[in-house]
Amino acid sequence: MNIIITGASSGIGFEAVLELTLRNENHVVALARSHDKLKKLYEIAKGLNPDCNIYPARFDIVHDDYETGLLPFIKEKIGHVDILINNAGVLINKPFMETSTIDFAEMLQTNILGHVKMIRQLVPIMPKGSHIVNIGSMGGFQGSIKFPGLAGYSASKAALHALTECLAIELSEEKIHVNCLAIGSAQTEMLEKAFPNYESPIAAFEMGKYIADFALTGHKFFNGKVLPVAVTTP
Repeated sequence: MNIIITGASSGIGFEAVLELTLRNENHVVALARSHDKLKKLYEIAKGLNPDCNIYPARFDIVHDDYETGLLPFIKEKIGHVDILINNAGVLINKPFMETSTIDFAEMLQTNILGHVKMIRQLVPIMPKGSHIVNIGSMGGFQGSIKFPGLAGYSASKAALHALTECLAIELSEEKIHVNCLAIGSAQTEMLEKAFPNYESPIAAFEMGKYIADFALTGHKFFNGKVLPVAVTTP
């Protein structure tokens, strides 16, 4: 499978890449904003599987150029895309009245608009049977318990959930399946920002493995679904 994953430099994205690159039949383009962290990811992946096919690239899904930067790189390395995992995200933990318009804009740009740009650019090189996996959050899942300080983050993730349902309909003629995993807590830097001093029962590598497995097989069972993935609150 030819796979693109954003937000690959840390947390569950980092771990999902390591899981996917254990299989030599997978060709993984790992995108993130940190060159140093991508270098570390590459070294660890090659240490676990020297024959793995991993292509790290520093790329900002909001601000960098797709047509002259990312697309030529993808076409050169893997040609087409079977799986897109939209994992990049940003969280700002502030009370609503202290969250500035710029704070809201930053979260909306990264957590929804960046993914919109990525999907629009990649759909033309995704064959029938491809799978888009958006990484949402229980914070944006309808009916879930909400927490102070996360209004902007939760709202941006709720928008991603709705986008998933809409795109599953719009891309049905192309036979591209679109699903969203509303992730609960996993022990990552982002969790520590949201809930300082809270320790999740789920390790980052466990959630990363789940995401990798779902990306490879979930489209056989689901389309247009926003699936809660959580055992605790938060």
